[in-house]
Amino acid sequence: MKKIKITNKIVWLLTGFWLLFSAAALSAPKEKVAKDNPYTMIQKVAGLTFKRFADEQSLIRENPNLIKNIIREELLPYIDYKYSAYKVIGAKNFKKTTAQERKEFVPAFRDYYITSLAQVFTLYNNQKVEFAPEKKLTKQKIVSVETLVIEPGRDPISISFRVRKNKKTKEWKAYDMVAEGISLLDSKQAELASIIRQKGLPHVTEMLKQKSVKNITFKK
Repeated sequence: MKKIKITNKIVWLLTGFWLLFSAAALSAPKEKVAKDNPYTMIQKVAGLTFKRFADEQSLIRENPNLIKNIIREELLPYIDYKYSAYKVIGAKNFKKTTAQERKEFVPAFRDYYITSLAQVFTLYNNQKVEFAPEKKLTKQKIVSVETLVIEPGRDPISISFRVRKNKKTKEWKAYDMVAEGISLLDSKQAELASIIRQKGLPHVTEMLKQKSVKNITFKK
């Protein structure tokens, strides 16, 4: 298994992915990762993201909101947040929403996810993750990239990234994360679906917009 340093994967579960990832002016030219192989894509993106996070720790300590930039610039291009947002709405609620409502919900969900994940990154402590060997790709449209999070003194934690192949672009992007059998996407759907049903998608969109502007802070 290949090893790279990574942040606390347990907390990844508590946030949101799916997905999922600094000051742009001060960072080196960003390396583009090919999206034609879900296994190598996840490994490379994870490595680049956490290296940048580690390299910019001093800047982040001065301005924790820079973590949002790292997520937006390094991880977001490899996350199918629109697909995730639609899954969170759910099939039953989807039929009761308009195209315009969904259009406004998607970026609100994206920004809410970024903020949630950024807060979790304040717990970064150089843990390691082992990636299982990649499997042969045939005609699969969805695959799971299996990993184990290794932390001294604790049992390994099983984390898998669900990655989906777009029919039109043929590119792979992550849309969900499962930790110890618990789906991040399912948990977000459970959290928001009932509110969407009771108060409507526009209400939830505004609610997520308010949550997404929350400042990132380091816990004392």
